[in-house]
Amino acid sequence: MRRMPRRFASPRFLASRLDAEIALPTGDRERFNGYGVMGLPFASGHVLALRRFAAASIGPGYTSVWHRTPQGHWPFYADVEPHLACTRYFGRAVDRVRVSDIRLEWIGPQSFIIAIPEAQLEWSVELSSTPATRALNLAGELLPDGLWRNRLVLSLMGRIAGRALDIGSVGLHGQAPNGQSFIANPRILWVVESSSAVYEGEDLGPPGPLGQQTQLGDFWIPNRGVFAFGQAYFEPFDAVKHARATSREVELSMS
Repeated sequence: MRRMPRRFASPRFLASRLDAEIALPTGDRERFNGYGVMGLPFASGHVLALRRFAAASIGPGYTSVWHRTPQGHWPFYADVEPHLACTRYFGRAVDRVRVSDIRLEWIGPQSFIIAIPEAQLEWSVELSSTPATRALNLAGELLPDGLWRNRLVLSLMGRIAGRALDIGSVGLHGQAPNGQSFIANPRILWVVESSSAVYEGEDLGPPGPLGQQTQLGDFWIPNRGVFAFGQAYFEPFDAVKHARATSREVELSMS
């Protein structure tokens, strides 16, 4: 029987299959395979992002939540050590790092909740497809794998996706704050239809674009909620060329 194209499957189904298969793309870069909310701005000025990598070439799979305060500070949470998580590449731009329990539960085909008890974070997300996401998903499915590594193609894709989804600038390749070059391959997309979040007792209010789109190195945080399945590739860590995972003053909790 022919397998149903991934673009027609629900996010919950794809997430369950990804966690069961734990497969990595080939290559000599540091590689990750997973899904997440690329970024979700709130009208209050807060931003949340989620990374759930079922497979990573540098260590175990992990979950990470990024938070930006209205003042521009970035606390990062992950359920693995900083040098095995997103701070390996973004730590230089992060103000606080926490190693914490992160709970992610799918409660519907297109909805999930995230909880970090230590941060008093409760975050719910409802996804939906749109004509733009369906068109981009079809184009992505038809694109040969080799072109997903081509920086000129990725630049063009970023411009098209930014306009089609009304999310502002999109950086699918560039340099992370710690100095490593990166390539991002968001293969299947949905938009965040609705979301609510409470962080440290504060209701973050309704989602809404920031007055000025924010970024971490060359990675732009979408100015509208976008969810994606895909892969990420980073230049291997070099102690001479790259900053350490937590090179700034950080607060590390091992709870």
